[in-house]
Amino acid sequence: MKESDLMREIQITATKLGHRLFRNNCGYAETKTGQWIKYGIANPGGADLIGWTRIGLFLAIEVKTKNGRLTPEQENFINSVNLFGGIAFVARSVEDVIKHLK
Repeated sequence: MKESDLMREIQITATKLGHRLFRNNCGYAETKTGQWIKYGIANPGGADLIGWTRIGLFLAIEVKTKNGRLTPEQENFINSVNLFGGIAFVARSVEDVIKHLK
């Protein structure tokens, strides 16, 4: 399964469990004047999906395929969210999401 397909399935599953997730696109873009700007929340390192749990906690899910690896910035973001009371984790399947959010 492609990462983009898995991401959509995770969003649907989280919604069914009462949570809300949004796609967090991170990257760089060049303006018409040649300036580069960063976009996305917590770029670099922000999770693919961000939102809140059904009880109002910040929620961040980094979606990876079976062999995908986290960058140091992604690991730092996940650790920071958890340290400050949110819920953040890596999901390689819909089952991972169900396990972490039930």
